[in-house]
Amino acid sequence: MVEGGFTKLLQKRSLFRFVQKYQPLGRGEQEEEAHEECELKIIEQEQEVTVLPPKDACKCHKEDLAKALNVDLQTGLSEFSVLQRRLKHGWNEFSVENTEPIWKKYLDQFKNPLILLLLASALVSVITKEYEDAASITMAVLIVVTVAFIQEYRSEKSLEELNKLVPPECNCLREGKLQHLLARELVPGDIIHLSVGDRVPADLRLIEVTDLLVDESSFTGEAEPCNKTDSVLLEAGDITTLSNVVFMGTLVRYGKGKGVVIGTGENSQFGEVFKMMQAEETPKTPLQKSMDRLGKQLTLFSFGIIGLIMLIGWLQGKHLLSMFTIGVSLAVAAIPEGLPIVVTVTLVLGVLRMAKKKVIVKKLPIVETLGCCNVICSDKTGTLTANEMTVTRLVTSDGFQAEVSGVGYNGEGNIYLLPSKEILKEFSNISVGKLVEAGCVVNNAIIRKNSVMGQPTEGALIALAMKMELAGIKDTYVRKKEIPFSSEQKWMAVKCTLKNQDQEDIYFMKGAFEEVIRYCTLYNSSGISLSLTPQQKAFYQQEEKRMGSSGLRVLALASGPELGKLTFLGLVGIIDPPRAGVREAVRVLFESGVSVKMVTGDALETAVAIGQNIGLCNGKLKAMSGEELDQLAESELPSTVKNVSIFFRTSPKHKLKIIKALQRAGAVVAMTGDGVNDAVALKSADIGIAMGQAGTDVSKEAANMILVDDDFSTVMNAIEEGKGIFYNIKNFVRFQLSTSISALSLITLSTVLNLPNPLNAMQILWINIIMDGPPAQSLGVEPVDRDTIKQPPRCLTDTILSKSLILKICMSAIIIISGTLFVFWKENPKSGITPRTTTMTFTCFVFFDLFNALTCRSQTKLIFEIGFFRNRMFLYSVLGSFLGQLAVIYIPPLQKIFQTENLGVLDLLFLTGLACSVFIVSEFVKLCERRCCQPAHTKGSHN
Repeated sequence: MVEGGFTKLLQKRSLFRFVQKYQPLGRGEQEEEAHEECELKIIEQEQEVTVLPPKDACKCHKEDLAKALNVDLQTGLSEFSVLQRRLKHGWNEFSVENTEPIWKKYLDQFKNPLILLLLASALVSVITKEYEDAASITMAVLIVVTVAFIQEYRSEKSLEELNKLVPPECNCLREGKLQHLLARELVPGDIIHLSVGDRVPADLRLIEVTDLLVDESSFTGEAEPCNKTDSVLLEAGDITTLSNVVFMGTLVRYGKGKGVVIGTGENSQFGEVFKMMQAEETPKTPLQKSMDRLGKQLTLFSFGIIGLIMLIGWLQGKHLLSMFTIGVSLAVAAIPEGLPIVVTVTLVLGVLRMAKKKVIVKKLPIVETLGCCNVICSDKTGTLTANEMTVTRLVTSDGFQAEVSGVGYNGEGNIYLLPSKEILKEFSNISVGKLVEAGCVVNNAIIRKNSVMGQPTEGALIALAMKMELAGIKDTYVRKKEIPFSSEQKWMAVKCTLKNQDQEDIYFMKGAFEEVIRYCTLYNSSGISLSLTPQQKAFYQQEEKRMGSSGLRVLALASGPELGKLTFLGLVGIIDPPRAGVREAVRVLFESGVSVKMVTGDALETAVAIGQNIGLCNGKLKAMSGEELDQLAESELPSTVKNVSIFFRTSPKHKLKIIKALQRAGAVVAMTGDGVNDAVALKSADIGIAMGQAGTDVSKEAANMILVDDDFSTVMNAIEEGKGIFYNIKNFVRFQLSTSISALSLITLSTVLNLPNPLNAMQILWINIIMDGPPAQSLGVEPVDRDTIKQPPRCLTDTILSKSLILKICMSAIIIISGTLFVFWKENPKSGITPRTTTMTFTCFVFFDLFNALTCRSQTKLIFEIGFFRNRMFLYSVLGSFLGQLAVIYIPPLQKIFQTENLGVLDLLFLTGLACSVFIVSEFVKLCERRCCQPAHTKGSHN
């Protein structure tokens, strides 16, 4: 492969040289050959680059490391080098090899005890020379096994698709440019930039660090993050001692750093862990467990009834082999072995439907939990509001005010001094210029192609500098030290010095006003530092409140020679406008019984302004601060927290406390967030929802669900889907159990009353294929009803088999049994049972089944409201079953297997008219339920 790629590359380069229009004259063949030899040498060098084991890499100096990996640490790899290395080392990912072949998976289906019983029945038929019966049973077994195999295989493939939905990303330096790449594209020698919240994309040897703390609990089990350095280690112990190496899959908790890729994919430390993870089985969902329990209960009940049938038949003197075959066939038909499969398939298909709506669900159990969710605690910034932060107002420390036009990160707009509306550029106003300068310097964001790489707040400050034509001022400073922002201290500072000037160091600080002002002793007045008075502080506080009350996020900025003696520069007001569709989503969720609570680190005024804007709690807002939350006793928390709609000035521990209190109050809580400070809460919530674009890797890791486009309104779609999936499973259970009970009761009654069996073994197995096959499965993929979102959240303790559902199952079963026995009695001549009798009874039962499936598409809505053609899969599967039944009746070879004979058109019309009774009665019951429940519902809605 490498040689082929190399040959193509040389051909491509030769062709490129050939088509160039302008070439210097006199270029000889020797020069060309020398050039090709040089290229060949470069390729050979690239091929020699190998993966460095962490224990070797940790002892290397930076220069030795660069030499070993053939990389320039300042510019990174070239695209040509990356191509060559990928040919040798492959993609930075793990190939999931399916060691179990398909044929073995197919054969595993035969391990089912019921299938083995059927095969035993076929063997007994061969011994007693009943070859036709043996062939028929074997064919039926093959059909049942194939249907089950296809369903399971489809489920596995769907799950594999899910694993591809969340690709990890990273910031990589190549050809001198910082690029945002997928982690799978990395090769040994790539230079990676790490910042707070990032997941390490490959094994890296660190070459630069700033207060870097990395969570390596996935390897070491230690909860405390490890302190990382870039210095050379003299000796290498186990991986816990390698302080200058970070491993793939670990999380950056604090600070930032830069490292060289030393191991990718299978050659990383994570490779071994991944192999162990593959060996673990995915735990079953609570719904699957309850379905398994239901299946076992029904199995025991079915075996009891079947044993009774065989005993009574034997006592009545019927042929024992015939009763054994009937009993086993009935067991296969009656036992709902399709239940666990349909649950998985329905959940997986629901998850894939959510993926199309830009909602990625990482764990299947979350799908069913969504339908129970009754409280959503949402982070404000980047979730309820847009991520394009924009500076709209400036207040300098000496009282100048300015407003800013233009939205987003394109740098378009102007700064207008008030009230004169004079347009300001650079330092035309020193106070405004110094304020903008500070915001630009104490900043880690980069704006590229009108999008920000970094935090949106910092992006807004860079965009402000672009409007003032001061974006390049950051490059005039050399950064010596950084104190990163943390949600506890609520400020960030950098220590800098001017390039090429022998001046003292200067600190720049930005953060929450009440924190920054504590470090200030002076304020700026047109470039002169004056002592900060209490009156000045009161003025700034008043301005901060005024800006906050109009929905602005307020940042304070300061600079000075040392922390604690800073000069206050002023305030910057940044707007984070609510997202389109959030107001509507909050309204619909509120009407459906889901309460939305805002949890933010912002001040009261900002939080309330946004809360009112999006219509939180129908405008009846009750707010509480993190400090007030701390003062509450544990016993008071649950009752207090559930009545509060806005929590402001909160830290990660407050978010956790809020979620725990709501859970103790009996709520099923979803938490949405995007930052590092949301990670703990996301993990503790029943449903953690991270943002796909603005979300940090640590928040995505902690969450169960990811909103791809960061749109809060898609949470509404997810809840709707979660509720719809539960109702679909109930529809499936109703159909399958009513068919099971009907088949069992039919044979039981005929045996107890000493009547001939209305259905033979092959016919029972055909009914089983319809019951567990396409018509039943298609009920699980019924599109979600638009009114589902209006239904109140489901209680976690609600069972699939509610009293109402059991009554409907029994009603359908009674109608099917009565109709089928009536046909059996009508068509049973005194001379004994004939092929016509079994054909009419068998077809009547199948037709009843198909009409029953039609009414099971919804528990509450009439078929005309749902629409006949909305679920195409159901339509095709019912049509296929109907044509299959006609084939069984009219095609001679199948007539012999199923012991049927031709029926007339009038017979089919009679059976259709009788079988549709189950559909008509069920629809009538829905109508009556609606009429009876409507007054109560109306009354309830006014309460």
